[in-house]
Amino acid sequence: HSGGILDTLEDMKEKAEGQLADLRKAEVNTKHNYEMLKQSLEDQMAADTKDMDDEKSDKAAAAEAKATAEGDLQATLKDLADAQKALETAKASCMQTAADHEATVNARTEELKVIDEARKILAETSAGAVSQSYSFVQLGSRARMQSRADL
Repeated sequence: HSGGILDTLEDMKEKAEGQLADLRKAEVNTKHNYEMLKQSLEDQMAADTKDMDDEKSDKAAAAEAKATAEGDLQATLKDLADAQKALETAKASCMQTAADHEATVNARTEELKVIDEARKILAETSAGAVSQSYSFVQLGSRARMQSRADL
């Protein structure tokens, strides 16, 4: 009987050793899987940290560009307002110059009409004067000077 017990114990020992080997193998696999997962998570965390730092850098650059653009916008709006003011001034000046020119042209036209009319009147009233001769000899003077102020 003792052989049967020894065989049973021997079988139990082999079975326990097999289970122990399987458990050790599973533990090694589990530890390896854990190390791989840990490394993967650390790599992912490092990549995410780098991406976050890049995003922060890009955000800072964008904020700086926005501030510059807003400053440029304000300067451009001021320049636009100044240009519009100058344009309004130029328009007003131009309109005044045009009005002055119009008044000058109208006055000149009126003067030319008056001169033409005066020429016609002179031509009508002095038509016979061309054939007459005139002399500028003074025949006499009756005026007397009474004081030195009359000179």
